[in-house]
Amino acid sequence: MSGAFFITPANAEHIPEICLIERQSFSTPWSAASFQKEFSDGLAHYFVALSEGGGDVVGYCGYWSIVGEAHITNVAVRPDFRRRGVARALLSAMLADIAARGHTAATLEVRDGNSAAICLYEGFGFYHAGVRKNYYQKEKKDALIMWKRL
Repeated sequence: MSGAFFITPANAEHIPEICLIERQSFSTPWSAASFQKEFSDGLAHYFVALSEGGGDVVGYCGYWSIVGEAHITNVAVRPDFRRRGVARALLSAMLADIAARGHTAATLEVRDGNSAAICLYEGFGFYHAGVRKNYYQKEKKDALIMWKRL
């Protein structure tokens, strides 16, 4: 089936494709060295969506385990795979992993005005808990702080 994908834990071999999606998705993308550090850190957990046929990375997400809570750091999907349920599947897999590790809550920041992402997170039960002024410095945009109790 064209556009099919599956979710699996990420590893260092996925970093080049993750970085490509980072550059396509964010105005201040993380570097390969940043992801290498994340993957060697026992507190960071990442997942990728791989295309069914070729195993190409079409999306990824990650979070940090911090004192019984999860801080979601990234959720991004390759532009040609957006609006196909990839982000929803990634978030679902990540939240299942977060719960399986016994965390009691998850938090994230999302750019104010990113209605697609906000709608996705609200659909999973995240709620608005505050604002970080000028969090996205390059764009001079605020971030909404969202939480979900597990």
